[in-house]
Amino acid sequence: MSTKDYLEKDFYKTLGVTKGASADDIKKAYRKLARKYHPDANEGDPKAEARFKEISEAYTVLSDEGRRKEYDEARSLFGTGVRMPGSGTGTGGGYNFDLGDIFGGAGGAGGRLGDLLGGVFGNRGGGGTTGTRARPRRGADVETETSLSFSDAINGTTVSLRLTGEGPCPVCKGTGAKAGTVPRVCPTCEGTGQGSRNLGNFAFSEPCRTCRGRGLVVDDPCATCSGSGRAMSTRTVQARIPAGVDDGQRIKLAGKGARGENGGPAGDLYVRVHVKPHPHGTFGRSAANLTITVPVTFAELALGAEVKVPSLGGMPVSLKIPAGTPTGRTFRVRGKGVRRKDGTTGDLLVTVNVLVPQTLTDKARGALEQFRDATAGGDPRAELLRDANS
Repeated sequence: MSTKDYLEKDFYKTLGVTKGASADDIKKAYRKLARKYHPDANEGDPKAEARFKEISEAYTVLSDEGRRKEYDEARSLFGTGVRMPGSGTGTGGGYNFDLGDIFGGAGGAGGRLGDLLGGVFGNRGGGGTTGTRARPRRGADVETETSLSFSDAINGTTVSLRLTGEGPCPVCKGTGAKAGTVPRVCPTCEGTGQGSRNLGNFAFSEPCRTCRGRGLVVDDPCATCSGSGRAMSTRTVQARIPAGVDDGQRIKLAGKGARGENGGPAGDLYVRVHVKPHPHGTFGRSAANLTITVPVTFAELALGAEVKVPSLGGMPVSLKIPAGTPTGRTFRVRGKGVRRKDGTTGDLLVTVNVLVPQTLTDKARGALEQFRDATAGGDPRAELLRDANS
């Protein structure tokens, strides 16, 4: 990330949120925009792809608490109207350098404002360079989304995720130098990336003017990244989604986020899972239990029966229905549900529901009329009517 980006780009405006927006508001705004402008949903549209890269770049900074703080501090310290080297449109071009080169030393993206001001009360009257060097920095956390079928969510699966974000330039491999050349150590700061300005009674630490704080000088810059060593890139990650994931659940994949800088570890990848309903609505879900409604006949409930019930991804199971079972009763089939994190498995909840035939044969109609006559006498709604009027 170049200093130009930090000082000239309004990442809050890019995501459509205020400066005081919470982390959840930033995530919601990012997810909404990412779905709208994702390259997979706008194939062949370069404007949508460019917009998606801007959104990803803004989220990379604002989703990381440390980077967001540095971004806010930098814009507050230097102002939002400053034009950095390399941001102009003149023929002389320019050179992009890392924000961390200001705050953390050579080539880094870490550190705090204290590194910038570290020489204010030290080296009184001195000239020379400081010994501050770039610190390793953990990569940013990345968030994305995926949709799973009902069965894949229950059984677990591996999905391919296409991620777009900032990383080392693929052409120069992060060196910033044109192919066939390499950067050289800055002769002014001897690779520290820091210099010291003598202000009389004290010295003020500042980025080296020769190398712009990188500690390295690129004589022949890479045309792709203009010598910054950073570029937006797309990569594919194979993510294992565990069995039993629920709709809306957020899965953490350690070390699958943005690459670290200066030898720092990679960030984490968070995958928001959306689960599609089961085809035809056969199965539903309640926590770790699967649910299903099974049609039965009146005779099966009245006389009792043993019926076959489907299970997800397995052989049907037998369910014994006692005589006199009312419609709407739910039975529990142990161990045929969703696998929990602790390795145990939920149950299959089977609700029986009387299926009323739409047409009747003469024989069936006659049998029902005989049954009606045989059971005539009491009004099943009498108690209900009495309670309602009392």
